[in-house]
Amino acid sequence: MSVNESTSATLTGLSRDDIARRLAQDLLDGYTVNLGVGIPLAVPNFLPDDREIFLHAENGILGMGPYPGAEHEDPDLTDAGKRPVSLITGAAIVDSSTSFAIVRGGHLDVTILGALQVSETGDLSNWYVPGRNPAVGGAMDLVAGTPEVWVCMEHVDRAGAPKIVPQCTFPVTGFRVVTRIYTDLAVFHVRDGNLILTECTPGVRPEDVRERTTATYTEELV
Repeated sequence: MSVNESTSATLTGLSRDDIARRLAQDLLDGYTVNLGVGIPLAVPNFLPDDREIFLHAENGILGMGPYPGAEHEDPDLTDAGKRPVSLITGAAIVDSSTSFAIVRGGHLDVTILGALQVSETGDLSNWYVPGRNPAVGGAMDLVAGTPEVWVCMEHVDRAGAPKIVPQCTFPVTGFRVVTRIYTDLAVFHVRDGNLILTECTPGVRPEDVRERTTATYTEELV
């Protein structure tokens, strides 16, 4: 049976919002966190109430809040995906050079990005699908300037092909940069270049994850 055939069976995992919600549980009090486009942009809606977390958008916001509601949108205040956002108390709006100085200066604790592929050693591909227009944005700066890079994505692509793979076949954004992966089916950590399955989504079995992952990994399930 081919990989695509083996992953085609229906399996109910987390929704995109639920992936963002699960990841938000692991953000620590006091963290400064950059959010990339895609699933990461839902994270502001699910931050724990008992933690102060500062969200950074590369277009120049430090202290980004959740979607403000239909009657409170400001077209001049958007996240990196050009969607309306709010500001928390004490937020700052800065120019692009200052925003990228935050990134390149090592002032972020975590960067949260979407991905096309992640390799078993933590390589990341997230900016270019061959045959389409490239859109690198600030991804290469972010993965180079942040000690923790957390990926949130669906476990397989629309064709059912695994996105956690032995080696990336798309152009690489950064080598050995990913430290965690959150998908609709599981959570992985990358430690010293080794991929480790640490959690399965409720209702998802370890063998379900194995069938949909071509990368080599070990298991440390609680």
